[in-house]
Amino acid sequence: MSLLPVMKLRLGSPAYIVDINRIPGMEYIKQEAGRILIGARTRHHALESSKLIKDKAFLLSECAATIGDPQIRNMGTLGGSLSHCDPSGDWGAAVLALRGSVLIKGPSKERTMKIDDFLVDTFTSALGPTELLTQISIPIPPPGSGGAYVKLERRTGDFATAAVGAQVGIDRSGVCTYAGIGLTALGSKNLRAAKAEAALLGKPLTTRIIEEAAMAASEDAQPTSDPLRGSADYKREMAKVYTRRGLQLAVSRAKGGVR
Repeated sequence: MSLLPVMKLRLGSPAYIVDINRIPGMEYIKQEAGRILIGARTRHHALESSKLIKDKAFLLSECAATIGDPQIRNMGTLGGSLSHCDPSGDWGAAVLALRGSVLIKGPSKERTMKIDDFLVDTFTSALGPTELLTQISIPIPPPGSGGAYVKLERRTGDFATAAVGAQVGIDRSGVCTYAGIGLTALGSKNLRAAKAEAALLGKPLTTRIIEEAAMAASEDAQPTSDPLRGSADYKREMAKVYTRRGLQLAVSRAKGGVR
């Protein structure tokens, strides 16, 4: 989905292009040992429509629904998007919010890596020249969890001006036991809003605490100005606004609210 534009803009000129679509066993969504395992070649639409994903990690389904148009969702893949490492790509923030990890295979060995370490920089992942991302692993959130993916875009299907993946866990007394926040299009790669997460943990998720976390997310953001989507100051403000909205929705869902 991104290769041809990169080549047309002369940003890349690969000597060879290898089609991996016919490699067996890379397209699946399954539950195993408390985790959701997703084959790297699994399409966006499959994640959007999967009952397992909707029931166990709704954030991923909501994220998939925001990507491009139906043609892109039917052809594009989770592994391809993550490996491309576009800071405006949506999946990195969603997987960050859920603290996912990736399985990487090379000619002689395989290794597992946290998504935080896999996303290195703009269009740069931790993959070596002979390695392939084969699987994404997501811990299944426990009861009392809720997630949301909220996105500001100029028009439906566009890349994000700013987007936020938010996942929270709440105990019976209303205290936050888990906080995951990923940012899209707000830095040189998808970012974890670590200050915002820390502002939530161990505290009741009141309006004031959520506002403090939203402000912290704007500090975690590292946006740049561009002529199409606005100034860095505008994007930083949108990081705050959309973190607030994402957290409010995630908290509502954690408490059993309507999706």
